[in-house]
Amino acid sequence: MVRLLGPQDRLLTTIERQFPLVSVLVRGNEISLSGEKFQVDAARKLVEELLQMVRNGQELTPVEVSSSARILEGDRTASPSELLGQAIVTARGKAVRPKTAGQKEYVDAIDENTIVFGIGPAGTGKTYLAMAKAVQALQRKEVERIILTRPAVEAGERLGYLPGTLTDKIDPYLRPLYDALNEMMDPEIVPKLLAVGTIEVAPLAYMRGRTLNNSFIVLDEAQNTTPEQMKMFLTRLGFGSKMVVTGDITQVDLPTGTSGLQVVSRILDRIDDIHFATLTSADVVRHTLVGKIVDAYTKYDQVQLARRENPGYQAPNDRSQNDRDRRYAARRR
Repeated sequence: MVRLLGPQDRLLTTIERQFPLVSVLVRGNEISLSGEKFQVDAARKLVEELLQMVRNGQELTPVEVSSSARILEGDRTASPSELLGQAIVTARGKAVRPKTAGQKEYVDAIDENTIVFGIGPAGTGKTYLAMAKAVQALQRKEVERIILTRPAVEAGERLGYLPGTLTDKIDPYLRPLYDALNEMMDPEIVPKLLAVGTIEVAPLAYMRGRTLNNSFIVLDEAQNTTPEQMKMFLTRLGFGSKMVVTGDITQVDLPTGTSGLQVVSRILDRIDDIHFATLTSADVVRHTLVGKIVDAYTKYDQVQLARRENPGYQAPNDRSQNDRDRRYAARRR
Protein backbone atom coordinates (compact mmCIF):
# COMPACT_ATOMS: atom_id res chain seq x y z
CA MET A 1 0.00 0.00 0.00
CA VAL A 2 2.86 2.39 0.80
CA ARG A 3 4.39 1.84 -2.65
CA LEU A 4 1.01 2.26 -4.31
CA LEU A 5 0.15 5.54 -2.60
CA GLY A 6 3.64 7.02 -2.76
CA PRO A 7 5.32 9.47 -0.38
CA GLN A 8 2.81 11.83 1.27
CA ASP A 9 0.08 9.97 -0.68
CA ARG A 10 1.36 11.68 -3.84
CA LEU A 11 0.09 8.94 -6.15
CA LEU A 12 -3.28 8.88 -4.40
CA THR A 13 -3.62 12.58 -5.16
CA THR A 14 -2.81 11.86 -8.82
CA ILE A 15 -5.53 9.19 -8.94
CA GLU A 16 -8.04 11.64 -7.45
CA ARG A 17 -7.13 14.22 -10.08
CA GLN A 18 -7.80 11.70 -12.83
CA PHE A 19 -11.27 10.99 -11.43
CA PRO A 20 -12.50 14.18 -9.73
CA LEU A 21 -16.05 12.78 -9.38
CA VAL A 22 -14.85 9.76 -7.40
CA SER A 23 -14.22 9.84 -3.66
CA VAL A 24 -11.18 7.78 -2.64
CA LEU A 25 -10.82 6.64 0.98
CA VAL A 26 -7.83 4.65 2.28
CA ARG A 27 -7.88 2.80 5.59
CA GLY A 28 -5.06 0.40 6.34
CA ASN A 29 -4.75 -1.92 3.35
CA GLU A 30 -8.19 -1.14 1.94
CA ILE A 31 -9.15 1.41 -0.70
CA SER A 32 -12.81 2.46 -0.98
CA LEU A 33 -14.15 4.18 -4.09
CA SER A 34 -17.51 5.89 -4.23
CA GLY A 35 -19.31 7.98 -6.83
CA GLU A 36 -20.86 7.45 -10.23
CA LYS A 37 -20.68 3.81 -11.28
CA PHE A 38 -18.92 4.42 -14.60
CA GLN A 39 -16.26 6.58 -12.95
CA VAL A 40 -15.83 4.16 -10.04
CA ASP A 41 -15.37 1.22 -12.42
CA ALA A 42 -12.73 3.17 -14.35
CA ALA A 43 -10.93 4.17 -11.13
CA ARG A 44 -11.01 0.59 -9.88
CA LYS A 45 -9.49 -0.70 -13.11
CA LEU A 46 -6.72 1.89 -12.80
CA VAL A 47 -5.97 0.94 -9.18
CA GLU A 48 -5.86 -2.76 -10.09
CA GLU A 49 -3.37 -2.07 -12.89
CA LEU A 50 -1.20 0.05 -10.60
CA LEU A 51 -1.25 -2.72 -7.98
CA GLN A 52 -0.07 -5.19 -10.62
CA MET A 53 2.80 -2.87 -11.51
CA VAL A 54 3.81 -2.74 -7.84
CA ARG A 55 3.67 -6.54 -7.62
CA ASN A 56 5.92 -6.73 -10.69
CA GLY A 57 8.51 -4.63 -8.86
CA GLN A 58 7.93 -1.46 -10.87
CA GLU A 59 8.46 1.85 -9.09
CA LEU A 60 5.46 4.09 -9.58
CA THR A 61 5.55 7.83 -10.22
CA PRO A 62 2.76 10.24 -11.17
CA VAL A 63 3.79 9.70 -14.81
CA GLU A 64 2.84 6.01 -14.68
CA VAL A 65 -0.47 6.85 -13.00
CA SER A 66 -1.40 9.49 -15.58
CA SER A 67 -0.22 7.36 -18.51
CA SER A 68 -2.14 4.31 -17.29
CA ALA A 69 -5.29 6.42 -16.91
CA ARG A 70 -4.96 7.72 -20.48
CA ILE A 71 -4.41 4.20 -21.84
CA LEU A 72 -7.51 2.90 -20.08
CA GLU A 73 -9.52 5.92 -21.17
CA GLY A 74 -8.77 5.04 -24.78
CA ASP A 75 -9.26 1.27 -24.36
CA ARG A 76 -10.89 -0.24 -21.27
CA THR A 77 -9.60 -3.70 -22.26
CA ALA A 78 -5.96 -2.59 -22.37
CA SER A 79 -3.47 -3.58 -19.69
CA PRO A 80 -1.05 -0.75 -18.77
CA SER A 81 0.84 -3.10 -16.44
CA GLU A 82 1.79 -5.23 -19.46
CA LEU A 83 2.15 -2.34 -21.88
CA LEU A 84 4.49 -0.31 -19.64
CA GLY A 85 6.03 -3.12 -17.64
CA GLN A 86 8.77 -4.37 -19.95
CA ALA A 87 12.22 -3.10 -18.99
CA ILE A 88 14.69 -2.34 -21.79
CA VAL A 89 17.86 -2.28 -19.68
CA THR A 90 18.56 -2.39 -15.96
CA ALA A 91 21.55 -0.57 -14.52
CA ARG A 92 22.47 -0.16 -10.85
CA GLY A 93 19.05 -1.40 -9.79
CA LYS A 94 17.19 1.08 -12.01
CA ALA A 95 15.13 -0.19 -14.93
CA VAL A 96 14.65 1.87 -18.07
CA ARG A 97 11.23 1.22 -19.59
CA PRO A 98 8.63 3.10 -21.65
CA LYS A 99 6.28 5.13 -19.47
CA THR A 100 3.55 6.04 -21.97
CA ALA A 101 1.71 4.35 -24.83
CA GLY A 102 3.48 6.63 -27.31
CA GLN A 103 6.87 5.66 -25.92
CA LYS A 104 5.94 1.96 -26.12
CA GLU A 105 5.02 2.34 -29.80
CA TYR A 106 8.32 4.16 -30.37
CA VAL A 107 10.34 1.38 -28.71
CA ASP A 108 8.45 -1.31 -30.66
CA ALA A 109 9.13 0.57 -33.90
CA ILE A 110 12.87 0.49 -33.15
CA ASP A 111 12.65 -3.30 -32.81
CA GLU A 112 10.72 -3.69 -36.07
CA ASN A 113 12.47 -1.23 -38.41
CA THR A 114 15.99 -0.46 -39.57
CA ILE A 115 15.62 3.34 -39.48
CA VAL A 116 13.32 5.09 -37.01
CA PHE A 117 12.70 8.80 -36.62
CA GLY A 118 11.59 9.85 -33.15
CA ILE A 119 10.01 13.29 -33.42
CA GLY A 120 8.50 15.08 -30.46
CA PRO A 121 8.84 17.86 -27.88
CA ALA A 122 11.31 18.07 -25.03
CA GLY A 123 10.97 15.53 -22.25
CA THR A 124 9.36 12.72 -24.24
CA GLY A 125 12.34 10.37 -23.85
CA LYS A 126 13.25 10.26 -27.55
CA THR A 127 17.02 10.12 -27.06
CA TYR A 128 16.97 8.34 -23.70
CA LEU A 129 14.94 5.40 -24.98
CA ALA A 130 16.95 5.21 -28.20
CA MET A 131 20.16 4.97 -26.17
CA ALA A 132 18.58 2.34 -23.94
CA LYS A 133 17.79 0.24 -27.02
CA ALA A 134 21.37 0.76 -28.23
CA VAL A 135 22.79 -0.48 -24.92
CA GLN A 136 20.38 -3.42 -24.99
CA ALA A 137 21.48 -4.36 -28.53
CA LEU A 138 25.14 -4.20 -27.50
CA GLN A 139 24.57 -6.34 -24.40
CA ARG A 140 22.70 -8.92 -26.48
CA LYS A 141 25.57 -8.88 -29.04
CA GLU A 142 23.13 -7.87 -31.79
CA VAL A 143 25.62 -5.14 -32.79
CA GLU A 144 29.36 -4.71 -32.31
CA ARG A 145 29.38 -1.03 -31.40
CA ILE A 146 27.26 1.99 -30.55
CA ILE A 147 27.72 5.28 -32.36
CA LEU A 148 26.15 8.40 -30.86
CA THR A 149 26.28 11.65 -32.78
CA ARG A 150 24.72 15.09 -32.89
CA PRO A 151 25.36 18.30 -34.86
CA ALA A 152 27.58 20.83 -33.08
CA VAL A 153 25.14 23.75 -33.19
CA GLU A 154 24.78 25.94 -30.12
CA ALA A 155 21.34 26.97 -28.87
CA GLY A 156 21.77 30.66 -29.52
CA GLU A 157 24.79 31.35 -27.26
CA ARG A 158 28.07 32.45 -28.78
CA LEU A 159 30.69 30.22 -27.18
CA GLY A 160 33.63 31.78 -29.00
CA TYR A 161 36.97 30.00 -29.19
CA LEU A 162 36.88 27.30 -26.55
CA PRO A 163 40.22 26.31 -24.99
CA GLY A 164 41.78 22.88 -25.13
CA THR A 165 42.09 20.13 -27.71
CA LEU A 166 39.53 19.36 -30.40
CA THR A 167 37.95 16.81 -28.06
CA ASP A 168 37.70 19.43 -25.32
CA LYS A 169 35.99 21.83 -27.74
CA ILE A 170 33.28 19.42 -28.89
CA ASP A 171 32.63 17.68 -25.55
CA PRO A 172 30.16 20.35 -24.30
CA TYR A 173 27.92 19.61 -27.28
CA LEU A 174 28.01 15.86 -26.57
CA ARG A 175 27.70 16.00 -22.78
CA PRO A 176 23.99 14.96 -22.73
CA LEU A 177 24.91 11.73 -24.51
CA TYR A 178 27.69 10.96 -22.01
CA ASP A 179 25.30 11.64 -19.12
CA ALA A 180 22.73 9.18 -20.47
CA LEU A 181 25.41 6.53 -21.06
CA ASN A 182 26.62 6.80 -17.47
CA GLU A 183 23.05 6.31 -16.22
CA MET A 184 22.50 3.14 -18.24
CA MET A 185 25.89 1.47 -17.79
CA ASP A 186 28.50 1.13 -15.09
CA PRO A 187 30.42 4.45 -15.14
CA GLU A 188 33.67 2.50 -14.75
CA ILE A 189 33.00 0.48 -17.92
CA VAL A 190 31.99 3.39 -20.15
CA PRO A 191 35.52 4.93 -20.45
CA LYS A 192 36.96 1.52 -21.39
CA LEU A 193 34.32 1.00 -24.10
CA LEU A 194 34.98 4.51 -25.38
CA ALA A 195 38.72 3.88 -25.44
CA VAL A 196 38.48 0.72 -27.56
CA GLY A 197 35.83 2.19 -29.88
CA THR A 198 32.96 -0.07 -28.85
CA ILE A 199 31.11 3.13 -28.00
CA GLU A 200 31.79 6.22 -30.07
CA VAL A 201 30.45 9.68 -29.29
CA ALA A 202 31.24 12.18 -32.03
CA PRO A 203 29.89 15.25 -33.81
CA LEU A 204 27.96 14.70 -37.01
CA ALA A 205 30.78 16.07 -39.17
CA TYR A 206 32.86 12.99 -38.25
CA MET A 207 30.38 10.70 -40.06
CA ARG A 208 31.19 11.87 -43.58
CA GLY A 209 32.88 9.27 -45.80
CA ARG A 210 32.22 6.34 -43.44
CA THR A 211 30.23 3.11 -43.82
CA LEU A 212 28.83 1.98 -40.47
CA ASN A 213 28.40 -1.80 -40.35
CA ASN A 214 27.09 -3.86 -37.41
CA SER A 215 26.35 -0.70 -35.43
CA PHE A 216 23.52 0.92 -33.54
CA ILE A 217 23.63 4.58 -34.56
CA VAL A 218 21.74 7.36 -32.79
CA LEU A 219 21.55 10.88 -34.24
CA ASP A 220 20.38 13.33 -31.57
CA GLU A 221 19.13 16.91 -32.07
CA ALA A 222 18.44 16.11 -35.72
CA GLN A 223 16.36 19.27 -36.12
CA ASN A 224 19.70 21.11 -36.30
CA THR A 225 20.89 19.23 -39.37
CA THR A 226 20.65 20.69 -42.85
CA PRO A 227 18.97 18.58 -45.59
CA GLU A 228 22.45 17.85 -46.98
CA GLN A 229 23.72 16.67 -43.58
CA MET A 230 20.66 14.47 -43.09
CA LYS A 231 21.20 12.81 -46.47
CA MET A 232 24.88 12.31 -45.68
CA PHE A 233 24.08 10.70 -42.33
CA LEU A 234 21.39 8.33 -43.59
CA THR A 235 23.61 7.09 -46.40
CA ARG A 236 26.24 5.96 -43.86
CA LEU A 237 24.02 2.93 -43.07
CA GLY A 238 25.87 -0.35 -43.49
CA PHE A 239 25.00 -4.04 -43.17
CA GLY A 240 23.70 -5.27 -39.83
CA SER A 241 23.14 -1.75 -38.55
CA LYS A 242 20.18 0.13 -37.12
CA MET A 243 19.61 3.89 -37.01
CA VAL A 244 17.49 6.07 -34.73
CA VAL A 245 17.13 9.78 -35.51
CA THR A 246 15.63 12.01 -32.81
CA GLY A 247 14.67 15.65 -32.77
CA ASP A 248 12.13 18.35 -31.98
CA ILE A 249 11.12 20.34 -35.06
CA THR A 250 9.86 23.19 -32.84
CA GLN A 251 13.37 23.88 -31.47
CA VAL A 252 15.51 24.50 -34.54
CA ASP A 253 18.74 26.38 -33.72
CA LEU A 254 20.06 26.64 -37.28
CA PRO A 255 20.95 30.28 -38.06
CA THR A 256 19.61 30.02 -41.63
CA GLY A 257 18.10 27.47 -43.97
CA THR A 258 15.67 24.57 -43.59
CA SER A 259 15.93 21.79 -41.03
CA GLY A 260 16.82 18.42 -42.52
CA LEU A 261 14.42 16.74 -40.09
CA GLN A 262 11.49 18.74 -41.46
CA VAL A 263 12.35 17.83 -45.04
CA VAL A 264 13.11 14.14 -44.56
CA SER A 265 9.60 13.26 -43.39
CA ARG A 266 8.25 14.36 -46.78
CA ILE A 267 10.91 12.46 -48.71
CA LEU A 268 11.04 9.08 -46.94
CA ASP A 269 7.58 8.71 -45.45
CA ARG A 270 6.53 5.85 -47.79
CA ILE A 271 9.67 3.72 -47.79
CA ASP A 272 9.43 0.31 -46.14
CA ASP A 273 11.60 -0.36 -43.08
CA ILE A 274 11.67 3.37 -42.25
CA HIS A 275 9.29 4.48 -39.52
CA PHE A 276 8.34 7.94 -38.25
CA ALA A 277 7.26 7.89 -34.58
CA THR A 278 5.58 11.07 -33.37
CA LEU A 279 5.51 11.79 -29.65
CA THR A 280 3.34 14.50 -28.10
CA SER A 281 2.98 16.40 -24.85
CA ALA A 282 1.06 13.37 -23.52
CA ASP A 283 4.38 11.46 -23.63
CA VAL A 284 6.36 14.01 -21.60
CA VAL A 285 7.96 12.26 -18.61
CA ARG A 286 9.63 15.24 -16.98
CA HIS A 287 7.91 17.58 -14.54
CA THR A 288 4.17 17.83 -15.25
CA LEU A 289 4.65 21.51 -16.06
CA VAL A 290 6.78 20.57 -19.07
CA GLY A 291 3.78 19.05 -20.84
CA LYS A 292 1.70 22.16 -20.13
CA ILE A 293 4.53 24.39 -21.37
CA VAL A 294 4.76 22.37 -24.60
CA ASP A 295 0.99 22.65 -25.13
CA ALA A 296 1.04 26.39 -24.40
CA TYR A 297 3.80 27.04 -26.92
CA THR A 298 2.06 24.86 -29.52
CA LYS A 299 -1.17 26.84 -29.13
CA TYR A 300 0.77 30.11 -29.27
CA ASP A 301 2.51 29.07 -32.49
CA GLN A 302 -0.82 28.04 -34.02
CA VAL A 303 -2.37 31.39 -33.13
CA GLN A 304 0.60 33.31 -34.55
CA LEU A 305 0.44 31.30 -37.77
CA ALA A 306 -3.32 31.91 -38.05
CA ARG A 307 -2.82 35.64 -37.51
CA ARG A 308 -0.16 35.82 -40.20
CA GLU A 309 -2.49 34.11 -42.65
CA ASN A 310 -5.58 36.02 -41.50
CA PRO A 311 -4.89 39.40 -39.81
CA GLY A 312 -8.45 39.53 -38.46
CA TYR A 313 -8.21 36.19 -36.65
CA GLN A 314 -9.41 36.16 -33.02
CA ALA A 315 -7.93 33.44 -30.78
CA PRO A 316 -10.51 31.48 -28.73
CA ASN A 317 -10.18 31.57 -24.96
CA ASP A 318 -9.55 27.87 -24.51
CA ARG A 319 -9.03 26.74 -20.94
CA SER A 320 -10.45 23.22 -21.26
CA GLN A 321 -7.16 21.55 -20.28
CA ASN A 322 -7.55 22.87 -16.73
CA ASP A 323 -11.21 21.79 -16.26
CA ARG A 324 -10.25 18.58 -14.50
CA ASP A 325 -7.92 20.36 -12.08
CA ARG A 326 -10.60 22.94 -11.25
CA ARG A 327 -13.20 20.24 -10.53
CA TYR A 328 -10.70 18.44 -8.32
CA ALA A 329 -9.86 21.63 -6.41
CA ALA A 330 -13.55 22.43 -5.94
CA ARG A 331 -14.25 18.98 -4.55
CA ARG A 332 -11.29 19.24 -2.16
CA ARG A 333 -12.63 22.54 -0.80
